[in-house]
Amino acid sequence: MNITVDAMNNSNETDDCYPSANPEKMVFVGLQLAVILIGIPSNVFFLFVSYRLIRQKNELGVYLFNLALSDLLFITCLPVWVQFCLYDEWYHGKTVCFVCVFLLFTNFYTSAMLLSCIAVDRYLAIVYPLKFCTFRKRKTAVSMSIAAWIFTLVFNAITVYPDMIYDEENLICLDLFPLHEKQIIVNTARFVVGFLVPALVVGFCYCRICLDVKRNQTLGSMERQHVFRLLGCILLTLYFCFGPVHIMMVMRVLLEDCPYPNWLFVGYKVCVFLSMLNCLADPLLYCFMSRTGQASALNVLHILRRTWKKECQKEMENLRQSNQILGTATVPITEATFRTVFSTDNL
Repeated sequence: MNITVDAMNNSNETDDCYPSANPEKMVFVGLQLAVILIGIPSNVFFLFVSYRLIRQKNELGVYLFNLALSDLLFITCLPVWVQFCLYDEWYHGKTVCFVCVFLLFTNFYTSAMLLSCIAVDRYLAIVYPLKFCTFRKRKTAVSMSIAAWIFTLVFNAITVYPDMIYDEENLICLDLFPLHEKQIIVNTARFVVGFLVPALVVGFCYCRICLDVKRNQTLGSMERQHVFRLLGCILLTLYFCFGPVHIMMVMRVLLEDCPYPNWLFVGYKVCVFLSMLNCLADPLLYCFMSRTGQASALNVLHILRRTWKKECQKEMENLRQSNQILGTATVPITEATFRTVFSTDNL
C-alpha cells in the first residue's frame, strides 16, 4: 500500500515537474500560419516602400529596409516551427535546428537594435535638429545598420550552442528542459544586452522627445500627435513583442525547479509567439503610422493601380481584336468607362 502511494506521489511529482503536452497547440499552429500568410506580403510591400524612401535619401528608409529584411529571413524558417509545434517532435536534425534558432534570435536582436536606432534618430532630429543634422545622413544609417547586423551575428555566434538547443534523443529543438548550465548565463546575457539596454535607450528617447515636444510651441497639434504616435508604436513594439519572452527567460533561470516548469513552459511558448508578432508589427506600424511611410505606401498603391489598369486595357484590347477576327460583336469601351471603373472612389 505504501509502495502504491509512493508511486502515485512520484507520478504526480513527475507530472508537475516536467512540461506536459500542450493541448492548445492547434491554436499556436493557426496563429503561426496567420503570421506567415500576412507577414510575407506585408513585409515584401514594406521592403518596397522602404526602398523608395532610400531612393529619396531618407535615412529612416535604411532602418526600415533592414527591419523588413530581418522579418522576411525569420518568416522563411517559420514553416519548420509550425511543423514542430504540430507534431511536438523535431524531424530536421541538429543543423536545421541551429539555423532556425539562430535566425529566430537574429530577428529578435536586429529588430531591437534597429528600433533603438530609429528612436535615437528621431531624438536627434527633434531635440537637436541643428547640432546633429550632418550626422543624420543615409551613410550613417547604413553604417549603423551594418553594425547592428554584425553585433547580432557575433552575439548569436557566442550564445547559440547546438548542444544547448537540440535534444537528439527526444527530438526537441530550443524548448529543452531543464536548462543547460551555460544556458542560465546565456539567458541572463540575452535579457540584459538584447532587451534591457535597447528598452532603456528607447524609453529615454521617448521621454526626452515628449518633454521637448510639449515645450516646443511651434509644433502644431497634428505634428505632436504624429510624433507621439510614432514613438509610442516603437515603444509598444519593443516592450510588447520582446519584453515578455526575455522576462520569461529570466523566470526560467529563477524558477526552473519543481513545481513551476509545467505552467512556465506554456507561458514561455506564448511569449515566443508574441515575439513573432514583431514580423507583423513592423510593416503595419511604420508604413501606416509614419507620414512618410503613408505617403510612400500611397505612391506604391497608385503605381500598382496604374499597372493593373494598363494590363486590363491590354487584355480588353486583345479581346476586342480577337472578337473582331471571329466576327463577334463587342461593347465599345470608352475612356469614360475606364474612369468610372478605376476611379479612386471605387477602390
